[in-house]
Amino acid sequence: MLGISGHSNGSNLIKNGPLRGKTLAEAWNNHRELFGNEEGDEFPLLVKILDSKKDLSVQVHPDDEYARNVEDETYGKTECWYVIDCEEGAEIIFGHHANSKEELASMIENGQWDELLHRIPVQPGEFYYVPSGTIHAIGEGIQILETQQSSDITYRVYDYDRTDKDGQKRELHLDRSLDVTNVPHVNPSLERDHALEAGVRTEKLVEEAYFTVHHLSLDGKSNPIIYENYQLFSALEGEGNIITDEGVFPFSKGDHFIIPATVESYTVEGRASLITSHSNK
Repeated sequence: MLGISGHSNGSNLIKNGPLRGKTLAEAWNNHRELFGNEEGDEFPLLVKILDSKKDLSVQVHPDDEYARNVEDETYGKTECWYVIDCEEGAEIIFGHHANSKEELASMIENGQWDELLHRIPVQPGEFYYVPSGTIHAIGEGIQILETQQSSDITYRVYDYDRTDKDGQKRELHLDRSLDVTNVPHVNPSLERDHALEAGVRTEKLVEEAYFTVHHLSLDGKSNPIIYENYQLFSALEGEGNIITDEGVFPFSKGDHFIIPATVESYTVEGRASLITSHSNK
């Protein structure tokens, strides 16, 4: 489910305010002041919620350079996952065990998936940063919030040999997958900083080249927050209000919204769990 998107394959409609009924892409193109006059032809981030009822296909995504040179697209795809909920024993695939491109190609060709793929059991509240070039998949019974570059370039490595109603297997993209996969796989190193102020506990999940992502645990009313950039919010649990000079804006579980760069300060109040992010471009 798309939460926040300005992508050409699906741009959100703005629900309220002076741009009500316009798409996020239109706002980006025509009202860049709302986004701090950030440069770029496309809104840079995309937020969605994935609720896997079955194992999703094993994939890998290219970086910006490969996306531009091979796909004629602006962005590659680096992403990150916050685990909202999961069934007991649920797993993700994160990385692989090959030591060279030759070994990776051989293990794929011979279908050595159990030996190749690195599986990790997950728990609610865990966070995973998935740089471009990382082989990955979300297993059955996991609900995540994904923050990513605004791209839908996906190279499918493996789909468990599943077939459709006509007996056809889904298309794989093995040549390009081999081109872009990082070998050997290296787990990213993350420093999760915490801050506790009036009414809100803030945890920085990741800060890297494309985005910064925080988890907010709200219990009361925050001090006024001054932020020079625009911010993306997704409410995972609870409800509350965003208070600005322009009014009081309620939110509840399942809502996604943007506080534009033109808002000089705001206060957040209520009891809620939120993910917030901003572009680092």
